[in-house]
Amino acid sequence: MLFNSLEFLIFFPIVLVVHYALPPRHRWVFLLAASYVFYAAWQPLYSGLIVVSTVVDYVVAGRIEQTRSRFWRRAWLAVSLTANLGMLFAFKYYNWINGTFAAWLGADWPLPELDLVLPVGISFYTFQTLSYTVDVFRGEQKREAHFGRFALYVAYFPQLVAGPIERASRLLPQLERPRPFDWMRIHSGLRLAAWGLFKKVVVADRLAEVVDLVYADPGSFGGFAHVVAIVFFSTQIYCDFSGYSDIAIGVARMLGVDLMKNFDQPYLARSIGVLWSRWHISMTTWFRDYVYRPLGGSRVGAWRYAGNVLIVMVLSGVWHGARWNLVLWGCLHAVLLVSERWGRPFWLSVCETLGLSTRPVLRAFVEWSWTYGIWLVTLVFFRAASLGDVTIVLTQLTTAWDAFGHLDPLLSLLRRWHLDGLLFAYCLLLGPLVELVEYAIRDERLRVWIDRWSTPVRWARDYALIVAILVFGNFNDTPFVYFQF
Repeated sequence: MLFNSLEFLIFFPIVLVVHYALPPRHRWVFLLAASYVFYAAWQPLYSGLIVVSTVVDYVVAGRIEQTRSRFWRRAWLAVSLTANLGMLFAFKYYNWINGTFAAWLGADWPLPELDLVLPVGISFYTFQTLSYTVDVFRGEQKREAHFGRFALYVAYFPQLVAGPIERASRLLPQLERPRPFDWMRIHSGLRLAAWGLFKKVVVADRLAEVVDLVYADPGSFGGFAHVVAIVFFSTQIYCDFSGYSDIAIGVARMLGVDLMKNFDQPYLARSIGVLWSRWHISMTTWFRDYVYRPLGGSRVGAWRYAGNVLIVMVLSGVWHGARWNLVLWGCLHAVLLVSERWGRPFWLSVCETLGLSTRPVLRAFVEWSWTYGIWLVTLVFFRAASLGDVTIVLTQLTTAWDAFGHLDPLLSLLRRWHLDGLLFAYCLLLGPLVELVEYAIRDERLRVWIDRWSTPVRWARDYALIVAILVFGNFNDTPFVYFQF
């Protein structure tokens, strides 16, 4: 079931009303049933995978907490890792790796391809259950004795299929102690969910129409078209995924649960490291806590630190999809992160030499331009369907710039994209519009000022957002991009 579907528009109000109509001690039963219905609406058969993951980690956590033997504690942790990562490997990576070996060895390769569909959200709920088991193993989290509430923690529908990836220490206590009905939470949650829906159906899905046309046949478009497409894609991927997160956080808030913030205006960052600290925060902190720090983090020698960053970023690339260009995308970001750390003294000396240290606004603009520009380049590797397409895009960047500054070639290009001049200008303004609104939401002084608006003005603002969604939204039930991860 998609957040941007008619089914969810019917499903959620029913869930909200019944949830608050029930006594608090019985709400978990209803929410668990609603969560399974939400997931089964996509593919009932694959709901069994969530049940398997839930049962395995519930049993394993109990065994880990009950035994004092270091050997058996590690053995039980290995059971959880094998079961969860094994399912993830089978559905997400087996055909990719098997196809790679088959391409190398040809007819001599004996293993067949599996006819499997990637289950929606498997990467998210797998990581969520693994974090619980590891925290119990480390002694940082008490085992949840109530199986039903633990099952709800795993399958909680607002963030089930695309995060945020919640930790048990945050989510379980909220599920165990339901909040009473609060009109202010309903209002603020509804407003945040509406803003997320705006980002998805008005911004992301509109820009996706151009991006998909270009990347469906990258060789037929020139440099100007590819630059526009990758700028549009940067806005699309951000609005699509952060839009989902906003809807999830808003929906959960209406149900009395506070989910973690998942995005913090990453495109205003002035370094790749800061950008990553603001992008998909629940995933980056997951890799930090369960991969990077156990490897030694930055508390090791220079080259081992570089290796740790490389491992984390390659795993991040592979987590996003079973494609070699995503592995290369992860490698590129590892190089960028290590280079930023090692090259910091050099950059500071450059700032001193050029006088940027005494011109903070100019320095900020230079650092932002570099960060966003290099992010756009790496997004080519992320968006392209294959390494071959990456090569085509990078080659085409040097060709066909006549549409830039010449009316007739530009109009011809716009016709291929099914746009006119006004609609193209509208698309160009969508990204800055989103950043301005989110800056106002993020800045405490502006937020306080906005909250002081009179009631009629605030209601007019909220109704204007709803009207914009209804008038400009794309309601073709387009899946969220991160569903495939």
